[in-house]
Amino acid sequence: MSASGDSVTRRRLLAVTGGLVGAVAVGGLTGPAWADRPPGGGRRRWLPGDHHVHSEFSVGYDDSTSPPKPILGGDAIYPLSVNASNAERFGLAWIVSTDHGGPLHSKLDAEQRYPSLLEARRSVPKVLQFYGMELDTPAADHSSLIIPKVATERDILFQLESRFSKRDPFPADPSFDTERKMLEALRVMRQLPHKPLLFANHPARSATGLGVYGQDTPAEFRDWHDTAPDIAHGFEGAPGHQADTLNKDGSIDPDGRRGGYGNHPTMGGFDQMTARLGGLWDSLLGEGRRWWITSTSDSHVHYTDGGADFWPGEYSKTYVHAGWDYADVLDGLRNGRIFVTIGDLVDRLDLTVSRADLGGAMPADGTASVGETLRLRGRDRDAEVEVRFRVPATPNAKGERPQVNRVDIITGRITGPARDRTSDTNPTTKVEARYGAGQWRRDGDEIVVRHTLRDIDGPMYVRVRGTSTAELEPEPDPRGSDPWADLWFYSNPVFIER
Repeated sequence: MSASGDSVTRRRLLAVTGGLVGAVAVGGLTGPAWADRPPGGGRRRWLPGDHHVHSEFSVGYDDSTSPPKPILGGDAIYPLSVNASNAERFGLAWIVSTDHGGPLHSKLDAEQRYPSLLEARRSVPKVLQFYGMELDTPAADHSSLIIPKVATERDILFQLESRFSKRDPFPADPSFDTERKMLEALRVMRQLPHKPLLFANHPARSATGLGVYGQDTPAEFRDWHDTAPDIAHGFEGAPGHQADTLNKDGSIDPDGRRGGYGNHPTMGGFDQMTARLGGLWDSLLGEGRRWWITSTSDSHVHYTDGGADFWPGEYSKTYVHAGWDYADVLDGLRNGRIFVTIGDLVDRLDLTVSRADLGGAMPADGTASVGETLRLRGRDRDAEVEVRFRVPATPNAKGERPQVNRVDIITGRITGPARDRTSDTNPTTKVEARYGAGQWRRDGDEIVVRHTLRDIDGPMYVRVRGTSTAELEPEPDPRGSDPWADLWFYSNPVFIER
């Protein structure tokens, strides 16, 4: 790619405006919902964030030179501090800088992007800003690689990017684009004293049909997780680029596709690997795998600047139950203390599963939350599911206050490792119960749903989703669909053993 006049214009515009290009008003938002947290840590609470954010260091390249010369702003256009400022404005507590690479990009990262990240941390101190990258994954699509915040974070990423990002070598080296190389990368990551974390990005974007996968496949995910279960932990449930259906003025582009999914579409804004009931995600959970979903912006260029993106936090949020602390946020992501939402449909979601006790009292070890495991004992056959969620008190970024129309409690059996590594179905997954507004109760500013699981005779999992729509299952999103009119949230699972 060579430099374009449009790219240069954007760079000049950034300089003139101090980087606040494409800023939009937030309806009713006066600050983060978690802003009462004590700086530097404090008790765990639901902290919203985004692990897939691009800056001007997602570069283009001038191929007339050897090696190709990187062009800042050639792909994504905003400085890191602008991303962080907008993340704060839209209520986020944490983000991950995930620029993707190209020839010798590892050197650019270490010499230019990392100092820029340090400056962004100083200028926007209320947002935790992780160092990471969108890995050009060997033999696959892209992945968010999140580096722990430690003194050696720059060196860790340089070594991983230079050794394993498939586009980093110059001249190009085909051996970098193999499954063998990816498994080697995971083995190296597993041995590091400060372990990174990896989520596959937009995993079914290259799928050509429902269950007809492209660059990312079920077998690959199983191989990754088997090789490094503490590193490869999930995929984007809802991809970014959700503003692809919007024109600059916010009107609908009839040819736009949510997520930029040009083949098989998203379903209620979510990737088919997550949205399909009893599909790949349920297949992985049915093996007992701790495989989590997230929701991100994949922000490159805001739609008001002619791009396909929302700002970090403007539309998609990944909530992590953690203290306001780098290590605890990463721990929450690694251990599945996560729920996701789009369009600010909810800003709190607690899913707990408890042992039913004859006396009504619940022992301290008798309750599990998302990412955790409840162990039934002796004659225990039943479990109580409680869902608590909260609708935001202020309008979302569009100035609307969407309402939850229905909550679904979903269960599936855990039957052990799949004999077929390509399997993408779990036939035991079902909607256990559906609850609408007439079937739940209010407790202050929260809405509460309770349901009893009876006659549990083996290991299983429970997860929850909710929607603003009347759709019983998320339908494929047609071209030109309004991202604000079709909203969903998903919890990660609670596991039950007996």
